Amino acid sequence: MIQFILNKLEKSDQDATLFRKKVGNTAAIIGLLTNGLLFAAKILIGLLSNSVSIMADAINNLSDTASSLLTLVGFRIAAKPADREHPYGHERFEYISGFLVSLLVTYVGFQFLHTSFDKILNPSSTLITPLVFVVLLLSIIIKIWQGKMYRSFSRRIKSETLNATAQDSLNDVFTTVTVLVSALIEFITGWQLDGYIGFLIALYILYSGIKMIKDFIDELMGSRPTTEDIVQMEERLETYPDILGFHDLLVHNYGPNKNFATVHIEVNEDLSLEAAHHIIDGIEKDFKKSLNINLVCHVDPVPVNDRQFMTNFHIVKTIIEELKLNLRMHDFRMEKNPEELAFDLVVPPKCPLTDEEIYKKIQAKLLLILGPTKLSIDFDHNYLLTKNN
Repeated sequence: MIQFILNKLEKSDQDATLFRKKVGNTAAIIGLLTNGLLFAAKILIGLLSNSVSIMADAINNLSDTASSLLTLVGFRIAAKPADREHPYGHERFEYISGFLVSLLVTYVGFQFLHTSFDKILNPSSTLITPLVFVVLLLSIIIKIWQGKMYRSFSRRIKSETLNATAQDSLNDVFTTVTVLVSALIEFITGWQLDGYIGFLIALYILYSGIKMIKDFIDELMGSRPTTEDIVQMEERLETYPDILGFHDLLVHNYGPNKNFATVHIEVNEDLSLEAAHHIIDGIEKDFKKSLNINLVCHVDPVPVNDRQFMTNFHIVKTIIEELKLNLRMHDFRMEKNPEELAFDLVVPPKCPLTDEEIYKKIQAKLLLILGPTKLSIDFDHNYLLTKNN
């Protein structure tokens, strides 16, 4: 059924942005209807059975209904084209709607914490009927399907908002199962665990909400790309035979389909300007076509036919490797003469030496090999690339 819906949506619209909007809208509408139905059913049996945990679960479904509404609005605004005030489009609004959903989930958690604590202090019997069990069981089945639907839709369009909503649905499965177990225990033993179960559910809702808040704040602030994405870009760059190396990759986005990156590309300095431009232009077009990344390349000319340059390069590289600190060098250059060397050095996390100590060790070894040398090192502690290029 889920795959059938996705196939229908894909056939009806091949444009990536509009397809994303349709998938998001469809997920939100399905969520709106199913969560509204679950809220109505649970609040009714919660009132009839005098169960705070069932009513807590019902209000949780009401918050899910509001979340679906926010998701619907979020995808509609995110699909708007770029305008004068927003030249990179509106896709980041999807993160804003997800952030609002997470705030709502957290608020609901605090409300239930208070309600459940009152029930612990003033316990009362829960009226258990076959209707309660049937409604809760149907709720679990619907929520499992709903979570799978959100997860499938999320993977198809790579949406963090739908992924968070999927997790919230699966959390609901856990909370409803807990409520059902609580009702069964009271029915069999007479133990009034309703308030305690509601309290645990509230804590779990709070945990989920706070975690989602953190995730969406990271998206809005701009988080580090995944290792998988970085490796994919590295492997792509390594396929171009006309470049000598690459470094200083920076990646940022303005939404799921608005990905931008910059990178320094090393080429033979003997190439003509036209030839270098042709290489770079080809790389940028290939990145856009194959990875959907708007790449901008900066050209770094390397004097590969300069014997003195290459000699000094290999000397410095050997010195760095002998330190055995997992340091990585790039952008090596001789500023004005062979005695003035400069390069960037990537320092791994938890390096046992400070930048100053590393500098002194390299300078001391260069003094022994090359004599007096003016050395300039730019230390980098926030490097994206995983390989030494």
